[in-house]
Parts: sequence; C-alpha cells; structure tokens
Amino acid sequence: MSGSVWDDLAPRQQTVEAALRAALEGAAASAPPALREAMGYSLFAPGKRLRPLLCVLACEAVGGPSAAALPAACAVEMVHTYSLIHDDLPAMDDDDLRRGLPTCHKKFGEALAILAGDALLTLAFEVLATGCPPRTAAVSCAELAAGAGAVGMVGGQVLDLEVEGRIPAAGDGAVNRRDADRLVATHRAKTGALFRSALRLGAYAAQAERPGGVDPEALAAVEAYAAAFGLAFQVTDDLLDVESSADRTGKRVGKDAARGKLTYPGLLGVDASRRKAKELGQDAVAAAERLGPGGTPLARLARFVVERDR
Repeated sequence: MSGSVWDDLAPRQQTVEAALRAALEGAAASAPPALREAMGYSLFAPGKRLRPLLCVLACEAVGGPSAAALPAACAVEMVHTYSLIHDDLPAMDDDDLRRGLPTCHKKFGEALAILAGDALLTLAFEVLATGCPPRTAAVSCAELAAGAGAVGMVGGQVLDLEVEGRIPAAGDGAVNRRDADRLVATHRAKTGALFRSALRLGAYAAQAERPGGVDPEALAAVEAYAAAFGLAFQVTDDLLDVESSADRTGKRVGKDAARGKLTYPGLLGVDASRRKAKELGQDAVAAAERLGPGGTPLARLARFVVERDR
C-alpha cells in the first residue's frame, strides 16, 4: 500500500490501538497478572489491525461515525488474536513465530497460551455487549459468534486439518474440481468468515439502531466486498507462504506445502493463483464502489491486499 494510504489509515489504527488497550486494562484489570501479560503480549504484537480497520471503514462507508464501530473493532481483533494463539499451538499448526515474535505458547507455555486465547475470545463478547447500544449489541454478538464458530472460522480450521497431509508437496498441476470446491469452502470459512463479520459489524454499528435497521443495498455491497476481499487475502497469503520470507511476513513460510495443506498455489500453480488474486481484488473494488465515495478507502485496501509482500 502506498505511503499516502497508510497516512490515511494511521489515525484510525491509533484509535483502535488505544481502544484495545483501554478495553484490556479495564475489563481484565483484576485478572491474574500472568494472564493479563499473555493476553497483552499477543494482542499488542506488531500488526496492521486489518480486521478492525475493515470494521471502522465499513461503518464510515455506510454513513456512521468511526467511534461507533470501536467496540466491534476491538471485539473482532480479540477474536482474531485468540485464533492466532490457538492456531500456533503444537496440536494445530505448531508455529514458533508470529508477527515477528515468539508465539504465545513459546513465550508463556501451552497452558497459559490456551487460557489467554480463551480469555480474549470471551472478552470480545463482553466488549460488544457492554460497549454497544442494545439492538446493535444483540445483532453484533450473534454475527461474531457465527463468524468465529462452527460454521465460520473454527469450522474452516477443521476443514483445513481434515486434508492436511493428503496433498502432495508438489502437485502435477491438474485441478481437481472437488479439491477446488473444498479449498474455496475452507478459505471462506477459516479466513473469510471473520472478514465478513468485521465488515457487517461495521455496518451494524452505523445503522442497526435506525428504524428499519441496516439499508439492504448497503449491506449487500458490504457482503459482496467481504466475499471477494476475504478470498483475495487468503490466495495472497498462500502465495506469500511460497514466495516470501519469514523476515518479511513475521511468521514461518513454506510450511503449507511441507504439511500437505490444500492451497491455491498447490492446486492452481503460482501464476494462476496470482491472476485469481487480482481478479478477486477487482471484484472487491467494484463492490466498494457501490457504496459511493465512502467506499473509497475500502477499495484502496482491496488493492493493497493483492499487492502486499508480507
């Protein structure tokens, strides 16, 4: 992303960061110090805050003030961080590097890492329930639970684990339709569902309290953007695992092929995957443009996702 776009996003990032610190220091102030430290270690590790930014930008795009989206933005980032802590565990992806730092279980041990993830997950719903007006809180809690749960992120992780080790490290380039469909389903759930929830939560923050609720055309545009953006992000992530380095990404690379995971480069090849990411990015831009001038930051963010190198 160009420097000017990051300049535009930096104030929102700083606002989200301050809201996250306030939420953790407030709600978890009396928690055991070791637990607070482990939660904060992962929550405040260096990152772009992409999901909370999407939440804030969606709120703005449909006419709401960014401040209205902060509880939802914090909740989404807490759920995302919990998922990273648990995904990194030995029983899952067994990673030792995340956001350029030792993973939570490497720093604090497996037991405390699991509990820190549990605490962040539950804190997310506390933040939503106490930080939003009643109607917004109700619909937002339901949305985030669906996006993070058995038919969303957790379900997608199960789909991912089910095929692990069954895919050759170097395929023959032939596209199996069943594998292609499963790959899309896995990515839409494991990665895309939380992006969708982040964007929908932003729209709810702006309009859920209005008579009649959220404008259906605006919500349809947000959903179309979420579908394309989430898949574009994951295709690019798959490419980075093949082409980038740990220094750039802040996490171990090359692990997907080594573990026999189903990925876009493994199924389609690198060049076709890059074309697919570009096509999805264009779809996301087109959806953002349906929101009018307020959708411009979302469009620029979609372009960044397919061009990123980390």
